[in-house]
Amino acid sequence: MNLLHLDASARRASFSRELSRIYADAWRAANPDGGYTYRDLAASPVPHIDEAWTELCDYVLAHEITEIARYREAVRTPAQERAWAVLEPLLDEVVEADVILIGTPMYNYSIPSSLKAWLDQITFPKMSLKGRSFVVTSARGGAYGPGTPKEAVDHQERYLRDFFLGHFAVSEVSFVHAELVNSLIDPGLAHLRERHLESVARARKEAGR
Repeated sequence: MNLLHLDASARRASFSRELSRIYADAWRAANPDGGYTYRDLAASPVPHIDEAWTELCDYVLAHEITEIARYREAVRTPAQERAWAVLEPLLDEVVEADVILIGTPMYNYSIPSSLKAWLDQITFPKMSLKGRSFVVTSARGGAYGPGTPKEAVDHQERYLRDFFLGHFAVSEVSFVHAELVNSLIDPGLAHLRERHLESVARARKEAGR
């Protein structure tokens, strides 16, 4: 078993990082012989895809290449070689993982651009990561769960679920949310601080299982 652990928060001391660390520690304790790889997408950002990457993508699609091990066949120019040098280690980490753990905040109803850049780099047409699972530990400034006023604008969990299923054919996805984080800062949300603390306590327990 191998765990790939990613963090995307711009904050060094964040709830999403804390929760992902709790999960990773519990996983490693349960799998003492398992492999572990860590990547900080905020501290060491992944470059955005460029035109050469799109050429690789087009080649894979046009030649109906669905096996990840064959993607290298698409590299034909120096620019494409440089693009491949960026994405290959990222893709290798995903392929080697059994569990992909992502610690991410919600930024502006969605995910950080650092996480989106990583997703763009590793995703090719009609690829499959079946047999793997994703775990997402997140922090959100407000409350976005079922029945809340902002449920409709949760483009974090909904986007990631749709992405993992639509692009990777992976439906085994778990989310652990710490909500109402802004109640610690925003005077207008101070009356919800107790609910935030309850959410964090629940999330810590879920992450450590």
